[in-house]
Amino acid sequence: MATSPTRFVIAGGGTAGWMSAAALARFASPGSQITLVESDAIGSVGVGEATIPQIHLFNGALGLDEAEFLRETKGSFKLGIAFDGWLREGESYMHAFGDVGRGLGLLPFQHYWLRAKQLGFAKPLQRYSLNELAARTMRMHRGKPAVGREMPYAYHFDAGLFAAYLRRYAEARGVTRTEGKIAHVALDGESGRIAALELDGGQRIEGDFFIDCTGFRALLIEGALGAGYDDWTHYLPCDRAMAVPCAGGGDFTPYTRSIARKVGWQWRIPLQHRIGNGLVYSSAMLSDDEAAATLLANLDGAPLADPRPIPFTTGKRKVHWKGNCLAVGLAAGFMEPLESTSIHMIQSAISRFLSVLPQAGRAMPATVDWYNAQSTFEWERVRDFLVLHYTANQRHGEPFWDHVRSMDLPATLTAKLDLWRESGFIHREHEELFTEVGWFQVLAGQGVEAAGYNPMADALPEADLRQLLDETEVALVEAVKPMARHLDFLQAYVSGPARTMETA
Repeated sequence: MATSPTRFVIAGGGTAGWMSAAALARFASPGSQITLVESDAIGSVGVGEATIPQIHLFNGALGLDEAEFLRETKGSFKLGIAFDGWLREGESYMHAFGDVGRGLGLLPFQHYWLRAKQLGFAKPLQRYSLNELAARTMRMHRGKPAVGREMPYAYHFDAGLFAAYLRRYAEARGVTRTEGKIAHVALDGESGRIAALELDGGQRIEGDFFIDCTGFRALLIEGALGAGYDDWTHYLPCDRAMAVPCAGGGDFTPYTRSIARKVGWQWRIPLQHRIGNGLVYSSAMLSDDEAAATLLANLDGAPLADPRPIPFTTGKRKVHWKGNCLAVGLAAGFMEPLESTSIHMIQSAISRFLSVLPQAGRAMPATVDWYNAQSTFEWERVRDFLVLHYTANQRHGEPFWDHVRSMDLPATLTAKLDLWRESGFIHREHEELFTEVGWFQVLAGQGVEAAGYNPMADALPEADLRQLLDETEVALVEAVKPMARHLDFLQAYVSGPARTMETA
């Protein structure tokens, strides 16, 4: 039986709205109508400018040309995130994409590194990470270098330009954009489902399925349907961000910087035309004026606008899909961009929805329950990873950092920490976003000590263990040497031949 076309109505534009529109334009059933309602009078938060490598899956599915994408979004390459001062002032580590070291047999690298550390000859993890060695020396490369290892990468880009780029893509494939403010969400009196959006001026937009991309306002999923909200500020107490772009300056890093401040942390994201900056902080411990002053005092170039405060409440909707409405982006919830997950959570929501795309906008309760359970699992595990960075700090004597270090932890995070501290074991449950290697880098970088390691690592003679680490380090250093400088590589790449993400 052929699938039925659906009338999709997307409430709100921005990154979430136009990613949703582009994906539906590419994959919805033939004949489906896709309408996006947004108002030029309503601004977008638009501070999410750093991504993780999974963005390749989204761009590749749309068939985007990578060089064009980078040109249109003023993007740059990203090999990881440097965490400066999170352990202690003056110290830095990186959560780099890709492998760290090389495992043997049944054991991953961390157990051999922990054994070498006990023996006194393990070097910092950056010596065994291709991505970090390249990032720290401002190098960039696509594909496999001489050592035969992949060097995965993501991007920094202008979120507003990305939304505009996807708008052109979506409209060229039949998406209709309607200008206007949503005045009322009309519900069906019998089913309680959303029937239409009523706009200022009286226009009525009817649909079968509605996607809420109205940002923190959550006009559909919360305002009309009352989905409820899980507040996580007891785990992540920062509740404001101060954002400002500045002129280019300093190193054109192929990595994001997350810089610990006395209250919260500052992001730095280098783009072709500017640097994105922001300070995430707790309003209970720092005023907006103090936050703005801190941010402006730590820029690499002249500010290009006035600092803009963005209040938020960390957490998520109790359900992301209710009736014939799906919340995407900030309407679904918010977690600070410490690990560049904001755009990925949009992508993940869209991908999950497409995997169970309902006919004519109607889904069985089992489908909706599955979607919401998967969303809850994903959001909670990302939350745990963010909390880890805070709780493992050693910035003693600073009230904010002392507070977050002593907070109660989610039981799921406590279990993971106990496993690591006891035996160096890291367990990735089901399809949680962050891999064992990612957890390993943050645990080691934040100074969380493991009391032991898997005793199978002792089967390798000490001389062979030394050789394993030394050869790995030398091979990676040699692989990085011929790589181009990030800026040179980017300039040559964006002016080169077209390449779809599927051939990247």
